[in-house]
Amino acid sequence: MRLCFFRRRGTDARPIRRVSALLALALLASHAHLAQAAAPAPTIDLPATNMSGDTSVYREISADLARLAASLPGDGGVAENPGAPGATPIGTATCSACHTQEQLLYSHTTHARAFAAGSGGASAVGSCESCHGPGSLHAGSPTTKGAIISFTHEGGTPVQTQTQACMGCHTGGARQHWLSSVHETRGLSCSDCHNPMARGSPEGLMAKRSINETCAGCHQDVRAKFNRRSHMPLPEGQMSCADCHNPHGSVTKPLLKTDTANGTCYGCHAERRGPMLFEHPPVRENCMNCHDPHGSNQQTLLAAPVPMLCQQCHTAVRHPNDLQTPAGLANGGAPDERLISRACLSCHTTIHGSNNAAGAKFHR
Repeated sequence: MRLCFFRRRGTDARPIRRVSALLALALLASHAHLAQAAAPAPTIDLPATNMSGDTSVYREISADLARLAASLPGDGGVAENPGAPGATPIGTATCSACHTQEQLLYSHTTHARAFAAGSGGASAVGSCESCHGPGSLHAGSPTTKGAIISFTHEGGTPVQTQTQACMGCHTGGARQHWLSSVHETRGLSCSDCHNPMARGSPEGLMAKRSINETCAGCHQDVRAKFNRRSHMPLPEGQMSCADCHNPHGSVTKPLLKTDTANGTCYGCHAERRGPMLFEHPPVRENCMNCHDPHGSNQQTLLAAPVPMLCQQCHTAVRHPNDLQTPAGLANGGAPDERLISRACLSCHTTIHGSNNAAGAKFHR
């Protein structure tokens, strides 16, 4: 394409060239737009949108239930109840006719939303029997224990059967170490910590209002430590027990999320990780050699006051290092200047390790 403009002799041609260029660009843009409009628009499959609330847990459970339904022989995903081998499914409508209150509470839970979306093979059988097993024998004799999978210790259903009903969907991931874990070997059922029939907690369908309250139901001695002067910010709601522990099982005895106690601590205290040019052996071995992570009446979660804590390893070396007792503290019967302020830490400040060339003694 060529655009021509005529001008009078003796006038400047630059404005005319500028207008010509602008018109050419406009024509080219118009042709490109028409060509794009003529081409078929690409199809984009967007994920379904659910604005009813937080759907992160819902999506996870829906996926688990869908995988379970795909592996079952078209029976609506009915759980197997060894205590009632001859029972047959009767459907949710029959269950709801008697259990109206339970159905009302259950309708607000994550499981109900997942089944309502068609996950887990929910069909005419419905979601009740997907967890509780076929209900024909239970409907005929409601007081017979074991005729339906009951998620209580008094309902007549063995804990192993209760757990298998839950693990049919919720297997793998954070629960891959549940078998042989301390909670499993001590006979805990999923329903001891979770309540799938009501939404009483913001997350996890916990049996109580929060993860911390649920754990404190058994671990009252640990919960009491958080009332001490120095403690993790758990009572303030800035963290929970599950930030350090995996209650569903772990490779460690205290159910830590990492392989070691130090690995768990380094998740927040990365500045202590190292490696350091000069390392303090007990620090590198285990943070709990000096700290009580759940709470202490000493500063910075120390297991004992300094210098008594330090003297558990360091006695009668180099400078005067008499055995100190609580009587030497500032409020004791015989105050000692070596115990006042930060005691050993007044000089040995980099006790967690040092990268300074003169830091062999962990001085400032």
